Amino acid sequence: MTHSRALFFGAASMALTAGTAFAQTEISWWHAMGGTNGERVDKIAADFNATQSDYVVVPTYKGNYTETMTAAVAAFRAGEQPHIVQVFEVGTATMMAAEGAIYPIEKLMADAGEPFDGNDYLPAVVSYYQTPEGELLSMPFNSSTPVLWYNADALASAGVEVPTTWEEMKVAAQALVDDGMACGFSFGWQSWVMIENFSAWHDLQIGTQENGFTGFDTELTFNNDAVAARLQEIADMQDGKLFVYGGRRGDSLPMFTNGECGMWLNSSAYYGSMVSQAEFEFGQAQLPVDLSVADAPQNSIIGGATLWALQGHEADEYKGLAKFMTYLSSPEVQAWWHQETGYVPITTAAADLSAEQGFYESNPGTDTAIEQLSLNTPTANSRGLRFGNFVQIRDVINEEMEALWAGNATAQEALDKAVERGNELLRRFERSVN
Repeated sequence: MTHSRALFFGAASMALTAGTAFAQTEISWWHAMGGTNGERVDKIAADFNATQSDYVVVPTYKGNYTETMTAAVAAFRAGEQPHIVQVFEVGTATMMAAEGAIYPIEKLMADAGEPFDGNDYLPAVVSYYQTPEGELLSMPFNSSTPVLWYNADALASAGVEVPTTWEEMKVAAQALVDDGMACGFSFGWQSWVMIENFSAWHDLQIGTQENGFTGFDTELTFNNDAVAARLQEIADMQDGKLFVYGGRRGDSLPMFTNGECGMWLNSSAYYGSMVSQAEFEFGQAQLPVDLSVADAPQNSIIGGATLWALQGHEADEYKGLAKFMTYLSSPEVQAWWHQETGYVPITTAAADLSAEQGFYESNPGTDTAIEQLSLNTPTANSRGLRFGNFVQIRDVINEEMEALWAGNATAQEALDKAVERGNELLRRFERSVN
């Protein structure tokens, strides 16, 4: 183990011999779900606890994704790590590099004698978190994918249909602005939506080594002609307010919910926000296709987070954790979580149950994310990505794309710079794990 890897997960070996810091029947769950979703997490744990008397799951909010991961690092150093920790998808490579610290979820289920069938899970969800041999490393929990949110009232007033292509996006945006809207469309989480998912949607490579799945010695390749052309046209659409940039993450949500922009590209998991904030008829549709790149879409990829089991606890505690994983992934729990939040149900059975309960019929478009993820069997380009230091790489991408929106760089210049800086971070990560 290298010095930097030891710094990050240096207490993993100590934790294996230090004994548990919790009562034998207590299962600690560190998570990053605040607000209403945090209350839903508490309900899931409480409901599981009520089903039996042997184990008690104790969820603890540790801040945002980055803060939660940082807290887990500190816990390892102290030998006080939780049983499970919620880690966002871009932390997958970092967790995989800590082989002595993690307890692969599929192995945990087998060791605990708890039934588990990977075929029950949506392929586009679990493939992101599997080894090349197909072993599931962590349990998907809050998975989402970007969709096209649209103001149905505004589109009707402007006399245009919901766009299905990028050419139609431009036409619709112009019609919305001509009809009096302040902007045609915006988006958030721009690396995830406009680079990672745009690439997967059009079966374009994001990086070598199958987007990092087959090795850490990978190079980013998203500075290709197709991505550059799409981003340049969007930058040009700032003239006339057809496109308006509204910030990173979900900062631009109010631009859509307050009626400023008629369309918004971002996570399906904003469904709860739409229900509570939008005072107009809204809907969600599949991502637009760039017909200059592909005749039809491949599949989108997920965002969100999974639950990673950590080493260093007693066998009986892992038996309780395995039972909780079974409960968490049950059709009833997953259907409820999906319908409440807009996150994707992680199993086919949960999606089927939602359909049987009439959720999709009563709420048209809420199955869009599932349809996108299940559109085709994922390819090496659309399975997901697994790059080290990708949290920092996304920050780099944000900086360079913001230079594009500010008119300080062309799309090609911004992408070339992002790839150059990103590859430096990849090499730094590669050195830390070898």
